Amino acid sequence: MLQTGDLEKLKHSSIMIVDDEPINVDVVQAFLEEDGYTEFVTVEDSREVLEALEKKAPDLLLLDLMMPHISGFEILQLIRSQNKFKFLPVIILTAATDTANKLRALELGATDFLAKPLDQSELSLRVRNTLAAKAYQDQLAYYDPITRLPNRQLFQEELSWALENNRRDHDQVALLNIEIDSFASVKDTVGVDAGDQALQVIAQRIEKVVRNSDIAGVVRIDGNVKSRVFHFGSYVFAVLLSRIADAESVAPVADRILEEIKLPIKIGIRELGFTASIGIASYPNDSHEATDLMRLASRAMDYVKQRGGNQLQFSSSAISSMYEKHIKLETDLRRALKNQEFLLYYQPQLDLISGVVTGAEALLRWDSPEGFIPPNDFIPLAEKTGLILPIGEWALTEACRQLKEWQQLEKGPLQLSCNIFVKHLSDDQFIHKVKNIIVASGIDPQFLTLELTESVLIEDVEEKIELLAQLKELGIKLSIDDFGTGYSSFSYLRKLPIDELKIDRSFVKEITTHSASRAIVSTIVYLARNLNLLTVAEGIEQLEELTFMRKHGCKLFQGFYYSPAVPNAQFLSLLEDSQVPRAAAVFTTAAARCDRSSEGNYPRSVAAR
Repeated sequence: MLQTGDLEKLKHSSIMIVDDEPINVDVVQAFLEEDGYTEFVTVEDSREVLEALEKKAPDLLLLDLMMPHISGFEILQLIRSQNKFKFLPVIILTAATDTANKLRALELGATDFLAKPLDQSELSLRVRNTLAAKAYQDQLAYYDPITRLPNRQLFQEELSWALENNRRDHDQVALLNIEIDSFASVKDTVGVDAGDQALQVIAQRIEKVVRNSDIAGVVRIDGNVKSRVFHFGSYVFAVLLSRIADAESVAPVADRILEEIKLPIKIGIRELGFTASIGIASYPNDSHEATDLMRLASRAMDYVKQRGGNQLQFSSSAISSMYEKHIKLETDLRRALKNQEFLLYYQPQLDLISGVVTGAEALLRWDSPEGFIPPNDFIPLAEKTGLILPIGEWALTEACRQLKEWQQLEKGPLQLSCNIFVKHLSDDQFIHKVKNIIVASGIDPQFLTLELTESVLIEDVEEKIELLAQLKELGIKLSIDDFGTGYSSFSYLRKLPIDELKIDRSFVKEITTHSASRAIVSTIVYLARNLNLLTVAEGIEQLEELTFMRKHGCKLFQGFYYSPAVPNAQFLSLLEDSQVPRAAAVFTTAAARCDRSSEGNYPRSVAAR
């Protein structure tokens, strides 16, 4: 039931009094003011009732029945025919005592009756009970039980109200969509109860910002700015600001919300820290429709999340276009998986001494009906949506099938590398799936290498070490891709059950121009050699890059200097070419010539093969 404090809040309810007799209006208002009610909308001309309802949205309507122009019956019928007023409580004030009129009003949706002349105590009791019943029903239907903020359903109604009112008054409306960054992972760590307590604190902080007179002053145009905070559930909030001067002036409010949310929250002995992503859409700049504003604000918020969170972003046509493309791309990705539109291309890996192809890296390609989609366009989206799990399993299955085919063709002991992604390591069935794929393909697992990026190891390193050890037990090799770009400690490197380090292209491309990059690369090679790890240089495009790697003891390379990733038939052709003695001799002679001429002085550019 409603508490005493909640009943006191009822005194701030908006009450509309409709009666063609001014004296009756004055009497009703005076009675209610004595009881502490302060918000009134009075209408004496029944023709103005609907407009006043649209504009003021009262909590209770006190309606006379017998009026000129439009009767109370007609007004009641019009009210109940519109969804927005369907549950508005209406108390009929009438001098009529006949049962027929009462029955007719009840059939039209009246909530209660009061007979004229009014008894003050009875009026007080009926109004209080009606408002209390409405408040209780609203609390159940329209308010979040954790934060006690209005929920999404009430937000949608209030947004529609705000737009209708501001269209008439030519004012602006701003919608802030707020998501707490990484809240789900924190809640999983601290537990549901602590997570709910944190949400309550965050809700209070957002409310404090939008109700602060200094902040509201930034957007107020006439002292009547309206603001309200909503909780959509989980960890998403919304702020609705009406009667603002312009959309840009909302930025200080959003900035203050970001600052408040970043303040530490102490729950028991724990101190929690959060950031937020805020997307902003406004009427009439971005759209005139409520659903469009909600969509645009959500897209702007998602855009912030993709950039790391803890920022605000106004909606724009560019953001809208980008997310429409993402939506289409996600639909196309699901179709591609079903229609087998994915392919594997193979980038040769060569021995830096002999120039012979010793293996390849299997790289995912998407041959869509609209043409080839670049991996950088679809792989991040596949990771975000979770589609990378079935796509990655398909890629590993296809790579093993191809490796088995090479082994049957007796093309030599070729090593094939295949990428795995962070979501795979979170899959409890991943080890089991890899084992089944290896067994089903019939390959010799020692010629399969699984590559994972260094960034995968940043969190829960000890758990990852255990997982990698289980993969090693399957007989395969493991490689750290893009080595040097992550933040894992070197102390873990000696513990990781890996066989290979791949030196990232970002270092390789600078060895001809930056001494720091040369130092980093030579250190990685030295470190790997002492840890008995194979080294592979990625993205070799110039002879000087190749020569530096060869001189410092790197074992393998791949890159456009020799070949991009190609279909299987082209890969086999490159494999055969590299095994021709004359071709190998040309390779080693070119590398040796560059080695002797450079003497460690690497020019900015040299013609690449």
